[in-house]
Amino acid sequence: MNRKTVLILLMTASCSASALLGQSPDACSSLTAVKLEGTEITKAELIAAGVTIPPPYPGAPSIGPLPAHCRVDGVINRRKGIDGQDFGIGFALALPEPSVWNHDLIMQGGGGGNGTVAYPAGANYSGDKPALARGFAVASTDTGHKAKTGAFDFSFMRDQQAYLDFAFLANAEVAGVAKQIIARYYAKPATYSYFVGCSTGGREGMILSQRYPTVFNGIVSGDPAMRTGLSNLAIAQWIPVAYNQASPKDASGKPQIDKFLSPGERKTLMDALMNRCDAKDGVADGMISDPIGCDFDPSTIACKAGQNVGCIAPEKTSAIKKAFAGPKNAYGSQVYPGFLYDTGLTAEGFAPGLLSLGKNGLFGPYTTATELDVDKAALHASDPLVEPASTNLSTFSGSGGKLIFFHGDSDPWFSPLDTLGYYKSLAETNGGAEKVDEWSQIFLVPGMAHCGGGPSLDHFDMLSAVVNWVEKGTAPESVIATGKAFPGRSRPLCAYPKHAHYIGSGNTEEASNFQCR
Repeated sequence: MNRKTVLILLMTASCSASALLGQSPDACSSLTAVKLEGTEITKAELIAAGVTIPPPYPGAPSIGPLPAHCRVDGVINRRKGIDGQDFGIGFALALPEPSVWNHDLIMQGGGGGNGTVAYPAGANYSGDKPALARGFAVASTDTGHKAKTGAFDFSFMRDQQAYLDFAFLANAEVAGVAKQIIARYYAKPATYSYFVGCSTGGREGMILSQRYPTVFNGIVSGDPAMRTGLSNLAIAQWIPVAYNQASPKDASGKPQIDKFLSPGERKTLMDALMNRCDAKDGVADGMISDPIGCDFDPSTIACKAGQNVGCIAPEKTSAIKKAFAGPKNAYGSQVYPGFLYDTGLTAEGFAPGLLSLGKNGLFGPYTTATELDVDKAALHASDPLVEPASTNLSTFSGSGGKLIFFHGDSDPWFSPLDTLGYYKSLAETNGGAEKVDEWSQIFLVPGMAHCGGGPSLDHFDMLSAVVNWVEKGTAPESVIATGKAFPGRSRPLCAYPKHAHYIGSGNTEEASNFQCR
């Protein structure tokens, strides 16, 4: 036996031993001894099968039961920052048993201002089973800071490094560390890596495709918080100011935006909208499958002289048209896209529809102003550190990367037309629309509010869609969606520019009787 053969056998034996170690009780805890530059492994423990994770936010489902896994927690680049505060990129990694690991990694995106390390289960947009239960190793991160006052605490931005970590650095850092730990635990590297996120997580996915194009093979970006300053200009200033101009006034003369439309007026508008656009997909079912093709005009229900029943005051319909058209500057140029006329406009809850605004917005009371200097407001609304504006994804696509977008048509925080506009803009810098279709698709979700909820089918498996595209070369022409808003109903979500249309026969509650047109 020559020296080369002996060396190969020794290496094989070593790898086999390492693989067996990955199944032993001590393999998980031994990860605390792993030395990675700038990284501390603070905990590594086996979690028994059957654990259920409480709902991450009110109204969300619990997650689990989860399979047995090794959970690893750590911190990257721990440091003292501004005012002596402790900073560092916290992360968690869930490693399924070696016998069930599918050889892939998925990283789950964050939300709001991040600041917490969510349980690495990979439950969002993965269908009926969390990614961890499907055999994926799963990573999560707080992106470099600890939230003090809740999900929308952005006070960390005073620290420059913390802001940079949140803006674009942290996810790539954690992905690199996660891949090293995976290689150590399983004695082999992950074959493919995926990122799935919505809202802030959707923005993070876009950032990764643009700034770190070879870190992930597949990315799912939902309802991305692309341009938070400009979207805030639209929903916190432009729309309220438009409504204020036609709202009743209180005793001090201030507009009462929560009384802009009465319940009866909202019903009148929604009835007219549904009568106009609901059945365009072949069936009147309480869903508008193609809101972009919906030609509803609020002025058609404006009261005429002497009319006060089944109509809305002309000044109110004009205000609605102005609000939904989106902010324009003094020269008439669009500053931020408008919003769609969709079924979730009067929805209530955590993310109320744009026709159900109360007294308070996401970050406090709505403005009572009746005028807005759009030019001045827009000048200060842009933030190049966090905005994923680049469209040159030649390295990402050239290395086989696949990028899937989805956006709720009734999202009241970020216009789906902004995400669609970015998707369309990829054509100019990436060889044309047909070329882009080879590696990127966008799905618009009827009725869905921000990342879920609303009168929608908001339960779907985008993870499998991107995995099949990356690993099998199968482009996702449609994805089946269900949801508690319509029990027993399923529909195909169709890749833009197509939308679901009833074939004219069969049960209208079954996706199989709809096709993408």
